[in-house]
Amino acid sequence: MKKIAEITAQLAAPVAAELGCTVWDVEYVKEAGTWYLRLYLDAPGGVTIDQCESVSRRVSELLDDLDPIEGSYIFEVSSPGLNRVLKRPSDFERFMGSLVTVRLYRARNGKKEITGALTGFESGNVLLTVDGTQLWLDKSEVAQVRLYVEW
Repeated sequence: MKKIAEITAQLAAPVAAELGCTVWDVEYVKEAGTWYLRLYLDAPGGVTIDQCESVSRRVSELLDDLDPIEGSYIFEVSSPGLNRVLKRPSDFERFMGSLVTVRLYRARNGKKEITGALTGFESGNVLLTVDGTQLWLDKSEVAQVRLYVEW
C-alpha cells in the first residue's frame, strides 16, 4: 500500500493544477500525540488563501471518499512559505544561486547552521559559497536546507 503522503499528493495534484497551483510537499506527522496531514501548495507569485481553502475542501472530500487513513488527524493546507525547505533535486535546481541556511546534524567549526549562496547540488551533497569561499557539505552532515529570508 502506498504511503499516506504519496496518496494525498496524487489526489491533490490535479485539484491544485485546476486552481493554478502545484503540490510542493505533503507530510503526515505525529506531533504531541496528534496526527497532522499537511499539504503545501506553490504557485507563481505565491498561493492565495482562497486557493488553499478550495484545495482543502476538495481534497478533504476525496480523502473522505477514499478513506486511506485510520483514526483521526488534522488536515492543513498552506504555502510552504518564503523560507521553504528544499528536499528534491528539482527544488535545489530551481533555487540555485539563492541564499540558503543549512542546518547540520553536528557542529562544524562551532556552527550548526551555515548560510550562503547555493552554488551546487550533487547526489545530496550541497555546495555553498560563503564569503567568497566554496564549502561542500556531505549529505550525511545535512539535516535540512531552507531558503534564507532577510527580514
